[in-house]
Amino acid sequence: MSSVKLVNISKKFPGGVTAVSDFNLEVEDKEFVILVGPSGCGKSTTLRMIAGLEQITDGELYIDDILVNDVAPKDRDIAMVFQNYALYPHMTVFENMAFGLKLRKVPRDEIRRRVDEAAKILEIDHLLDRKPKALSGGQRQRVALGRAIVRSPKVFLLDEPLSNLDAKLRAQMRAELSKLHERLKTTFIYVTHDQVEAMTMGTQIVVMKDGFIQQNAPPHVLYETPANLFVATFMGSPQMNTFEAKLIEENNVTYLSFGNSRIALPDSKGRKPEVLAYIGKNVIAGIRPESIHDEEVYINQYPEATVDAKVEVVEMMGAETYLYLICEGINMTARVSPRSKAKVSDTIKIVLDTNKIHLFDKDTEKTITN
Repeated sequence: MSSVKLVNISKKFPGGVTAVSDFNLEVEDKEFVILVGPSGCGKSTTLRMIAGLEQITDGELYIDDILVNDVAPKDRDIAMVFQNYALYPHMTVFENMAFGLKLRKVPRDEIRRRVDEAAKILEIDHLLDRKPKALSGGQRQRVALGRAIVRSPKVFLLDEPLSNLDAKLRAQMRAELSKLHERLKTTFIYVTHDQVEAMTMGTQIVVMKDGFIQQNAPPHVLYETPANLFVATFMGSPQMNTFEAKLIEENNVTYLSFGNSRIALPDSKGRKPEVLAYIGKNVIAGIRPESIHDEEVYINQYPEATVDAKVEVVEMMGAETYLYLICEGINMTARVSPRSKAKVSDTIKIVLDTNKIHLFDKDTEKTITN
């Protein structure tokens, strides 16, 4: 068992700065939990409190149901991988990976066995005699991971470990870390500001803002049913299109009105009691880029959801095309087929998939309906 439980955790720094407020989280054994959010939201501070590198101001922290608030970092049976690798430059890869075991007086044969095993898993067994300066960024990150693996900790804590790598290597290491989690079958808690990393790696994602948890859910739940406007726009790339609109009712049909356009919402969404309560009021509407279509078949089929838009930029991405549009004075991004015929300066018709429209309260920014 390698569970971690945070109960009403808070962290206040001298001077009255509150980094984390009332943080509650249960991490089950073998889970891959990701803390994600913009810089300064408290995610790294939370990780450092779990590691014991930062003192908890209020609340309780349990590892395997044992209260560890006052337990020294070395006695928590956790391993932390840092953003800057933190390798000793004068030591070889082998010595770096073995260092923690030597401090614990682990027998030499056992050290050799564990280092060799971890090096094979990470495919760095041919680098054991090199020093860090002779390694690439990706290799150094593997050594840092190896140093954590040899200790066989209950919990791995990873603080933005891929942020120093280039885009291609980062994508490769994302896959490697997911495979590593599968092989080691232990608990991972991972901090990142990159929502692509969060969506592709985590079994559970905790979205943070200003020291508070905004939503804690599996990736597909966060993407499809965000709890508020912040989560909706933070998760997803390109991000969700949002715009102010008014809900109006006509002949028992609910319409979303913006500028000179209006689109009919399906009854399954527009006739919900929570939506009807906003009739006559302004709301924030949101729609993801892949839910905006420019194909003829959609335009013919859904005239009640069709609006005009001017094409500002066309980005050919290979498997898809991004259209940057102006629609009723609103900037919108559409992710469409690479066969799209749209050209810069064209005025085209687009269809908003009304089944996929999200509505948010204009003042609280909480979700009305997904």
